[in-house]
Amino acid sequence: MTSADLLYLCARPQEAAAEAEYASFREAMGVGIERMHRHDLVRSPLPDDALETYRAVVVGGSPFNVVDPESSKTDVQRRVERDLERVAAAAVTGASLAAMFTCYGISVVTRLLGGQVSRGFPEDAGPTDVSLTPAAQDDPLFSSLASTFSALTGHKEGTAALPTGAVHLATNAACPVQAYRVGDRLYTTQFHPELTPRAFTERMQVYRNDGYYDARDYDVIADRVLATPVSEPARLLAAFGARFGAPA
Repeated sequence: MTSADLLYLCARPQEAAAEAEYASFREAMGVGIERMHRHDLVRSPLPDDALETYRAVVVGGSPFNVVDPESSKTDVQRRVERDLERVAAAAVTGASLAAMFTCYGISVVTRLLGGQVSRGFPEDAGPTDVSLTPAAQDDPLFSSLASTFSALTGHKEGTAALPTGAVHLATNAACPVQAYRVGDRLYTTQFHPELTPRAFTERMQVYRNDGYYDARDYDVIADRVLATPVSEPARLLAAFGARFGAPA
């Protein structure tokens, strides 16, 4: 048993990127390692007691893609996806666990709950404008955000059709499903809510040759990222932690 309230689940094979992502989540949510533990799903299966031990889970991104043919996926990727599905199912059906799935995670949730994931809505790495939907005005987390804000994103797949019963919370032209909620305790975002512009440029370096942007344009994109004020996504994470984590 642990005294921590929050658990960060890592789905990144690149250890440096995973460690930086964990730090970014803690910084955005204003918590230390004593309140947010880390578990690396790439290197170790989800512990059997994790869903009962923690109050809330945050799921980071990954170079994995849900729409990749099953025959091309490694055993590790298939296991990671099964473990993340367990977390999502617990947040939907239970009354004690809350979860926020980001980037790659939104695809895992969409597929699990009967929505459609497609390669038709990619976004190159960089800043993007996100707008709240009318439904966001009644959401406990999104209602306090600006109606349109800058966020950081980079992905090769997106949600083409929402799961039945999902509440669409944020959108943009390139990838219309930027966030949604299922029930009261399961949230998803396509954008990265944890990243500062500086941390995003450092992650761009890790994935420079992985097809998220033209590597020759790194300096131009990085300058644009660093010049973009990004505040609302971190406020979303802080609100999630405040609502579903135990008081500090």
